[in-house]
Amino acid sequence: QVELVESGGGLVQPGGSLRLSCAASGLTFRSWHAGWFRQAPGKEREFVAAINRSGGTPRYLDSVRGRFTISRDNAKNMVHLQMSSLKPEDTAVYFCAATNTVWSALRPVPDDYDYWGQGTQLTVSS
Repeated sequence: QVELVESGGGLVQPGGSLRLSCAASGLTFRSWHAGWFRQAPGKEREFVAAINRSGGTPRYLDSVRGRFTISRDNAKNMVHLQMSSLKPEDTAVYFCAATNTVWSALRPVPDDYDYWGQGTQLTVSS
């Protein structure tokens, strides 16, 4: 049974930093690309970042590039999202996802991902 479990969410002041983590089990994690999405109330789920199975060539949503960094530790079956210079508009539920879609064909859309976590809430507010 595949399971992705996010952690690290919480309340942060604008300009602050936080790291989200996702623990994967039930799959050979090093064989899967990983991504982070987010969903704000009343909005569609939005791509945030993705990293390939070997930890290279990360991709980012334009509005988070330079502020967020995705990384992974295949030895520990973990993927992380380091977030800095947080803004109120970053407030959302953040989801971890895994996919075996060919990296070159992978689109930044939820439909291209196979497995999902339950999400962790990030609130950026003073």
